[in-house]
Amino acid sequence: MFKNILVSIDGSPDAEQALTQAIDLASTQHARLTIFSAAVGPPAVAYMGGGAGVAATLAAEAGPEAERLLSEARDRVPEGVSVTTVQSSDPVRMALLAQIDSGHHDLLVMGSRGRGAVRSAVLGSVSHYLLHHSPIPVLVVHDGERPKPERALDSSGEDPTLSTPEA
Repeated sequence: MFKNILVSIDGSPDAEQALTQAIDLASTQHARLTIFSAAVGPPAVAYMGGGAGVAATLAAEAGPEAERLLSEARDRVPEGVSVTTVQSSDPVRMALLAQIDSGHHDLLVMGSRGRGAVRSAVLGSVSHYLLHHSPIPVLVVHDGERPKPERALDSSGEDPTLSTPEA
């Protein structure tokens, strides 16, 4: 049974579903809920050259956007559930690990953007990182709107799973 649940949100559909699951768990388990969001600006390299103006704008908008996400998420939590919000400007991976430790959480709930192995290897996956480094259980939630994988066709170009046996 969980008593102190941490949910990480970023505005993605997967994070929205993770929030829904965390609220349900907190409600049914009579647990405290902490909603976490990070306001992280673009990397330093984004400020070089012609992209500096765009990077500065994105950095300035990160804090208010995280505040908005946290406010909307808090509003979704029913009255009977104890809820707090945490906003960080530190890199998400380390900030979540620090919050787990300082907040004495016993479950982390987060979404997975479903980037796949190649994109995650290049861009990094926060959920993958936390699965391997978190000292507490991690529940990774998908929004359920994933496209179905393409089916393999047989040598005749037909989908073997759709063929009907001859009578």
